Amino acid sequence: MRRDRLRRLLEEVAAGRLAPADALERLAWLPVEEVGEGTDGDGPVFARLDHHRATRQGLPEVVFCQGKTPAQVVEICRRLAARGDGFLATRADAEARAALAAAFPEARVSEIARVVHLAPDEPAAVRTRGPVLVVSAGTGDLPVAEEAAWTAEAFGNPVERLYDVGVAGLHRVLRASDALARAAVVIVVAGMEGALPSVVGGLVAAPVIAVPTSVGYGASLGGLAALLAMLNSCAAGIVVVNIDNGFGAAVAATRINRLDAPEAAPGR
Repeated sequence: MRRDRLRRLLEEVAAGRLAPADALERLAWLPVEEVGEGTDGDGPVFARLDHHRATRQGLPEVVFCQGKTPAQVVEICRRLAARGDGFLATRADAEARAALAAAFPEARVSEIARVVHLAPDEPAAVRTRGPVLVVSAGTGDLPVAEEAAWTAEAFGNPVERLYDVGVAGLHRVLRASDALARAAVVIVVAGMEGALPSVVGGLVAAPVIAVPTSVGYGASLGGLAALLAMLNSCAAGIVVVNIDNGFGAAVAATRINRLDAPEAAPGR
């Protein structure tokens, strides 16, 4: 439950518009909901949903589909959607995407990003510093770049895209000076030798989040070469996330970009 919804609930009780018993009923599932196997959900528990995450952190729990069966993914998303907050499912393979599309016809689905997003019933008003610019070195990096872009959009950021501007044709990124200057945060996605974040980091004042990808030939070592290159960048201030972690880059960008930070939870 988001903090704005929790506050409204408490205000309704204080104003006498909502009975305490009804408020308790709405809050009964907080903060953890167990999800079990079987048609009635009373079988072995396979997930424990963290409904308080948005209250604590400002961003809701996201469903990582990899390793889960389509039935498990659908049931988890069904429980999240039942609270009115929608859901974001990442790393959804074709079978999981098809199952979610059938269960939630109104959800948006991206094959390339492997993401399914159901918007909340009442989208939160989010104030940001400006657009998040997602930059990719090559077209082969698009699955990771689009995961970052879709995630950033789902979390309320305006997103711009600048794709296939790697260092093999450096003039391509230099021609995009307006987009680079406009960005509040830049996510740079690159495989191979991973040089593009250093180039972009030398051109902008905005925070740069570098995402190495596993794209490349043998000596790229599944993205390790790009990861090490980015960690050793001579462009000051670049931060680096894990290989192929477009989602993590978007979460970091969202926290940087938000002007309205969530209120600190008690004791934090």
